[in-house]
Amino acid sequence: MKIVWSKIFGTWAPVMATVLILTLWAGLPASSAEEDTTYHSLKLFVDVLEELEKNYVDGVDAEDLIHNSIKGMVENLDPHSSFMPPEAFDDLQDDTKGEFSGIGIVITTKDGILTVVSPIEGTPAYRAGITAGDIIIKIDGDSTKGMALWEAVNKMRGPRFEEVLITIIRDREPAPLEFNIKRDMIPMTSVRSVVLKPGYGYLRITNFRMNTVDEVEDQLIQLESDPEGLKGLIIDLRDNPGGLLDQAIKISDLFLDQGIIVSIKGRQEKNTQVYNAYPGDRDRKYPIVVLINGGSASASEIVAGALQDHSRALLLGTPSFGKGSVQTVRPLKDGFGLKYTIARYYTPSGRSIQAKGIEPDIRAVHEILEKKKEKPSVFDRMIKEKDLKNSLEPENTQDSEKEAKKEDRLLDTGQLGRDSQIKRALDILVSYGVFSRLNGN
Repeated sequence: MKIVWSKIFGTWAPVMATVLILTLWAGLPASSAEEDTTYHSLKLFVDVLEELEKNYVDGVDAEDLIHNSIKGMVENLDPHSSFMPPEAFDDLQDDTKGEFSGIGIVITTKDGILTVVSPIEGTPAYRAGITAGDIIIKIDGDSTKGMALWEAVNKMRGPRFEEVLITIIRDREPAPLEFNIKRDMIPMTSVRSVVLKPGYGYLRITNFRMNTVDEVEDQLIQLESDPEGLKGLIIDLRDNPGGLLDQAIKISDLFLDQGIIVSIKGRQEKNTQVYNAYPGDRDRKYPIVVLINGGSASASEIVAGALQDHSRALLLGTPSFGKGSVQTVRPLKDGFGLKYTIARYYTPSGRSIQAKGIEPDIRAVHEILEKKKEKPSVFDRMIKEKDLKNSLEPENTQDSEKEAKKEDRLLDTGQLGRDSQIKRALDILVSYGVFSRLNGN
């Protein structure tokens, strides 16, 4: 008997645990039709598990089957919820703190296809020419079909200076493209700035990490110390995939003295909160133009939406990604983790941008011209939140390290001068200054 019980509580432990839950539940009176339905569904799960254990052509591991079931259950909720094994959970911590070696891209899945949201500026992938909308079909020769996001991330990360082969399909390219990319340390400095011309500054934020607000403040102080003072500022959030909520709130607060920055509303009261702006130590009343595009997501949209709704900045570019949901991460036993959506967020005026994105005040001219002269392509050039499988439906809003090296901070002003959107933003700021003087302000 000891051998039998050892086998039952060893190999069959996950199944026994589920059966025990069902047995205990069955002994309780059903309080609703919903509980009764849940009981029968769990019973069906156990029946399928037992059938596969007995009769599947090859031997199966019950624990693996249960883990895969949990994975499927969570990932079918929405594109941003996931059940993470220990190695994936560890990688999640690296994304917002500490350095790691990789190629530097933000990826998602669209209809089960691994797709680039945006390359991170200054990384190997960015320098190699990987662009937003590229579809990754192979990593080191292995097909990405059905590959989990964390698996793809693990395959692209690795020892510094070692190469990884990425095969992609790109819109309007007749054949797959291959990129041999040498891994490197992904830069944690997320902010850079430059004076475009006396009195006019340019601030580039590539993502929102743990100390991004400190970096932004440092850069602003440098720009504001210009002998001409700061007459206007361009904040570039293009291809910024987002990051930490608290950093987006603090950065918005640098330019706002009062009012709502963002509110989040969930099914549970504890997941509903309003974040407000407060007067700061510095007077930052200069005009601002914020640049956004389809790669501006999440925390980027919070900053852009807050400054737009408070008439604190003019938005120039193309509609943003449209990720208007908030996730939390819960550690589980044995090193597993659960990331799931707890709320939607709303701009100060009450707009939910989920699957809609933020509309710029002025659309980039080149996008309008391209749409007129080009036929629709097989793949969207820029993936949006609404394109992702099981993305949350849009709502009707009526119803409801701190010190960076100097060479890292400075940008190539020649390259910026060839950027049509930056040039247009600068023209807007200069024109605003001229008209202000004409009006005696």
